[in-house]
Amino acid sequence: MLWATVGVAALGFLIALEIAARHYGLPGPITTQAQEVIFAPKSGPLLYASMALMMVVLTWRQRFIAAGVAIGIDVTFLLVRWAVDAKLADGHPFGNGALWVILGYAVIAVTRRTGHERVLLLKGVGLGLLLVTGRKTGDTWLLITSKTRPAVLDQYVATADQALGNPSWLAGRIVKAAGPVGAHVLDYVYIQLAVAAVIVALYQLRDVAVERRFPGHHLVRTFLVIGLLGPGIYMIFPVVGPIFAYGADGGHWAVANLWPNTPPPINTPHPMPFDEITPRNCMPSLHTAWATTIFVHSRKGPRILQFAGAFWLIATLGATLGFGYHYGADLVAGVVFALTIEAGLRSLDRGWDRSGIQLVTHGAAVFAALLVSYRYLPMEMAKHPWVFGPLIILAMTSVVHSYVRTTQLWEPKAAPARQPEPQPELV
Repeated sequence: MLWATVGVAALGFLIALEIAARHYGLPGPITTQAQEVIFAPKSGPLLYASMALMMVVLTWRQRFIAAGVAIGIDVTFLLVRWAVDAKLADGHPFGNGALWVILGYAVIAVTRRTGHERVLLLKGVGLGLLLVTGRKTGDTWLLITSKTRPAVLDQYVATADQALGNPSWLAGRIVKAAGPVGAHVLDYVYIQLAVAAVIVALYQLRDVAVERRFPGHHLVRTFLVIGLLGPGIYMIFPVVGPIFAYGADGGHWAVANLWPNTPPPINTPHPMPFDEITPRNCMPSLHTAWATTIFVHSRKGPRILQFAGAFWLIATLGATLGFGYHYGADLVAGVVFALTIEAGLRSLDRGWDRSGIQLVTHGAAVFAALLVSYRYLPMEMAKHPWVFGPLIILAMTSVVHSYVRTTQLWEPKAAPARQPEPQPELV
């Protein structure tokens, strides 16, 4: 019943986004996903990552067969496109096969499975489809933000960011000085964030096929909830980012071509009009939020996974700032946003208690205080950076510390080994 309710709610949400996108003359998430059954997909690696998530419910033999079928279908599609000289446009030459396999297993679950096995296979299919559908949903959300929020609040965030020392301007100059190799590495990390999440999720879900059940909480849940709730904040606090508001990419809409060489001046901020194309997707930084959850969930993995999680977090922070996509204030809000959602989902899984309620309330209060401060106190923050800069970092650190301390208390404690009772000596 719960899964059916979630499925109906998700379908209704997708239909609403489809209607909204159609209102602006563009295809919505349902249409774009359906097109990838035949046409060159825009998210080839993500489709294979989604198929990998679905395969956690399969046996190794079934996994090899599924992977072989997916590759075979992709080779067939590639040969057909080559024969008819079909253009890939901005799509990938592969990925259709993975989607076909996922949909095929949905049919198998309904027609060839019963009882618990059907439910488990449908959960696997749903998990795979949710990841790629979440990507399509996010793209539609971004379109809606650009169409419905004609004015952006970049001047407020840029002014408040003075308290942190304009980190985007500094990181932008560092990336520029590092040359194309460093930029390509950061760009790959930034684009393939969902694939990194799948790698960590596959480790967490590695025993599903054996235990025939999913764990109560895993990375994909947090990843999807962040993607669902984050765009709602974009509608409240629309921001396009320094490379658009203060850089060459903003064209005549930009305040001036200042990023990354010239720090923005401290002037009284006001909402500024912007185009109807650029997404208002900066506050909070969801890339930072997702990278934070990858880091958190990788802590219980093997050492190589822990190093990978730390690297992806650091590289994502460098990319979001160094490419001018975000202000430092966005990243702080993104960390708080991620840990608050993670705390809420963990509390939901284990049962709400006083510590869970306090942790979520603390995170939500800090997040709200950050947004209110960026909007209504930017001039004070810029004029007194040695006061507000440490306060911003301290507020974020308080959430991090509370999360670590509380979740450590939630971890099950190993019972001490029972000592054998001393035997009486025989006389």
